[in-house]
Amino acid sequence: MISQQQSLKQIHKILPQQIQLLNLFFLNTMELDQRIQAELGENPMLEASDEIASNHDNEEPMPSSNTADDYKNWQEIRDDDSPDYQTEYKNYFPDSDIPHLPLKSFVHFKDDLKQQFRLLSHVEEDIDLGLFLIDLLNDRGMIDKDISEIADDYSFIRRIMVQQEDVVRVLQKIQTLDPPGIGARNVRECLLIQLRRIDRKKHPKAAKATILIESYYDELIHRQFEKILNALSIHETELKEIFSFLGSLNFYPVSDDASIYETKNNIIPDFIISKQNDVLQVSLYSSRVDKIRVNRSLYDQLSEQAEKDKNATVYMRQKLQAAEWFVHAIRQREQTMLEIMKTIMLLQEPFFHDGDIHKLKPMVLRNVADMSGYDISTVSRITANKYAETHFGIVWLKDLFSEGIKDKKGEIISSKVIQSVIREAVENEDKSNPCTDQQLVELLAQKGYNIARRTVAKYREQLQIPIARIRAIRA
Repeated sequence: MISQQQSLKQIHKILPQQIQLLNLFFLNTMELDQRIQAELGENPMLEASDEIASNHDNEEPMPSSNTADDYKNWQEIRDDDSPDYQTEYKNYFPDSDIPHLPLKSFVHFKDDLKQQFRLLSHVEEDIDLGLFLIDLLNDRGMIDKDISEIADDYSFIRRIMVQQEDVVRVLQKIQTLDPPGIGARNVRECLLIQLRRIDRKKHPKAAKATILIESYYDELIHRQFEKILNALSIHETELKEIFSFLGSLNFYPVSDDASIYETKNNIIPDFIISKQNDVLQVSLYSSRVDKIRVNRSLYDQLSEQAEKDKNATVYMRQKLQAAEWFVHAIRQREQTMLEIMKTIMLLQEPFFHDGDIHKLKPMVLRNVADMSGYDISTVSRITANKYAETHFGIVWLKDLFSEGIKDKKGEIISSKVIQSVIREAVENEDKSNPCTDQQLVELLAQKGYNIARRTVAKYREQLQIPIARIRAIRA
């Protein structure tokens, strides 16, 4: 029997233009400049303002040093008895800056990983996702972001939907590369990756060390050694040997010295927070909406010439609409950025006055979203990968977000404050007798922070600091 039914339901749909706008929100200053240059090259109806166009015209050539070598003729140069290596150096270095030691070549570990991964995988989608993950590695070769956040960012940037399972699968491929432990999400995973690649015949302690890290890591962190001894059916002497074996492994896949040879990229801030007469003001580091415009004169000129060509007319109209939308999107992006940054500045006003991390207040994305009136996803993308220049230095906006906990007085303090105290205590501790989690709890209590030991252990793990016994072995 055929019948008809009526139903009323709400469906939330996101338009392609809204996705593109969210992508613009995610970009930082340098990435936005690249996007603008790409749009200028693709859309003839979009043009740079006079300020951009004249930047290259106003560049002056480098002044000459006017040394005697500049006036030598070919015969003088031919008869010169100077060794070739001196001439080559002088082509690149001033006389006062000629190096006395050979320059050491260095291949960044990310470039080496990308080359390894291209040889490992032959699926184009996996290669693109793998290179994206490699770029996300920190200086120690580990992944800091959550898998769900990586999946969302990749989906918006590449404009394709990727599942968390795909991210985990490709990440596991990266973890098979060298150096061992690369791509780990924490110290525990870094140790497990190394242990699973060790020959058990050559290193008999590797088997029980793997069981210890894989199944009893929480007991190890909380120093429940009696429970570990009973579970592994071993004596205390053998447990010490396992600890000594674990101490021979790397807690981080990339050494700290690798960052010395890394090319230093200057951070271009997105915001400027200035302080005048104890009044904070926020502004964009550089506005881009005034540097591009729609070329309507070209559209009018070409429209007259292509009145009879329907395809050309449709093409020009589409390009004009795309140019108008892009300029509007840049303007909307900058307005949204300013409003959200002003909200963050109001929420963290004591911190921005002098840069004291102890004045940082608990703040999550929901707080900014409720106060500014924007959606939480918009706030997330505006604050992602953005920096603010202040009178006390450059601040990464993500560092301003933290959860809150209560101290002895009942006041809510930021978890960043607790983490800074823990990091400072570990840096200043006696390396041969490092502080345990309980000792860190007592130290925090002396400073007025009543924190449970499990909370201290959680923050220590977030800071990627090993437990005291392992730190003592590494010392």
